[in-house]
Amino acid sequence: MIHQYQNNGYNIVLDVNSGCVHVVDEPGYEVIACLNRMNENQTVQTLKEESTWNQLKDELEGKYSEEELRDILDDVTELTANGQLFVVDTYEPFIGEVIKRKTVVKALCLHIAHDCNLACKYCFAEEGEYHGRRALMTYEVGKKALDFLIANSGTRRNLEVDFFGGEPLMNWQVVKDLVAYGREQEKLHDKHFRFTVTTNGVLLNDEIQEFINKEMDNVVISLDGRKEVNDRMRPFRNGKGSYDLIVPKFQKLADSRNQERYYIRGTFTRNNLDFSEDVKHFAELGFKQMSIEPVVGDESDPYAIREEDLPQIFDEYDKLARYIIEKDKKGEGFNFFHFMIDLEGGPCLYKRLSGCGSGTEYLAVTPWGDFYPCHQFVGDENFLMGNVNEGITRPEIADEFRCCNVYTKEKCKKCFARFYCSGGCMANAYKYADGLNDSYDLGCEMERKRVECAIMIKAAMADEN
Repeated sequence: MIHQYQNNGYNIVLDVNSGCVHVVDEPGYEVIACLNRMNENQTVQTLKEESTWNQLKDELEGKYSEEELRDILDDVTELTANGQLFVVDTYEPFIGEVIKRKTVVKALCLHIAHDCNLACKYCFAEEGEYHGRRALMTYEVGKKALDFLIANSGTRRNLEVDFFGGEPLMNWQVVKDLVAYGREQEKLHDKHFRFTVTTNGVLLNDEIQEFINKEMDNVVISLDGRKEVNDRMRPFRNGKGSYDLIVPKFQKLADSRNQERYYIRGTFTRNNLDFSEDVKHFAELGFKQMSIEPVVGDESDPYAIREEDLPQIFDEYDKLARYIIEKDKKGEGFNFFHFMIDLEGGPCLYKRLSGCGSGTEYLAVTPWGDFYPCHQFVGDENFLMGNVNEGITRPEIADEFRCCNVYTKEKCKKCFARFYCSGGCMANAYKYADGLNDSYDLGCEMERKRVECAIMIKAAMADEN
């Protein structure tokens, strides 16, 4: 499969199955497009056939000389022979092995608090309640969750634990106690916990910051961008905005971590489709690690993104990509999560095929100890997998998630971005499409655009160097 597009003056050709990216001139771009139309499964043999040459010449000779066309066709044939263009998909035969392999649990999302001190209007967790009741996780429940993770992690040494909510700082003592318990267990079981906390920052203070910097491998801090944007969607329960309180705390925390091992995480909605301005605002505030995600919601929600918004969203991603290149040239670069792409290695084969690992390698734990495939399924009893006392009591749910991949999703089979997103978010597919093996179309459209921008940025930076 070949995907071609033009962005910011670059003619880009992506060979999907090999992952090779080619930046070409206009004649090369047109020749490859013509060959792909003729036969999307070109081989060295078909490229050398006289019929291929004659058809190519008939279509393009008026624009380019025969010598130019011969030279380009020779280059394309050489790239194909080297496994860099028109590469056959060799991954699909591995899917049976991926499905059958024994998975181990490597990460838990601990819902340390089903409660929150903000009233964010787009919150999928219903201000921390998750379609249920307000509750704080006890130390005993959290301890059993960590024990479960250790017992079900096999030979894997590095284990991930995210303290999540609601707002986890509302149950701060239990967070500290569980970190201490985890550190004790590391020595006994030859494991290493990588702790993360996701916070809105309202309760952040010097003592908490010091502990986070000592114990947390990463911290996710929530802010939606400009003051008016943030305060419209992330107010306190009394309607007052949160921006003025949390921004100085976040700046102090990011600087105390040397602008590393954190990211600031925002959400854009229909109310701020000019979200590139919010990313610029993050940069102006001094942040170096950032993300701003499209809101996911039902079309009936006034803030939800709709299909007619996509052209403007695509323009914003293009603006943002150009801004990132400009800042990098000035030595003022920053990382934007959705544009971070590894063209040399990329995710491992299993990850490319099987996705995020929700329901198999990654589980969410409620304050009372129930297991769900991930935080976005919490509260939906159809996906209740078990609990910390009995373990996994419904393994068929894990089997269903394990069998969900880029080859069971019809839309993924035809998508050039499938090995970058690995099938997308299953929760979004379940809630806003036709089930786990479908795809959330709006999300897919935006993901494809982000992948294109990310590759273009790589091309521009390579060109600059």
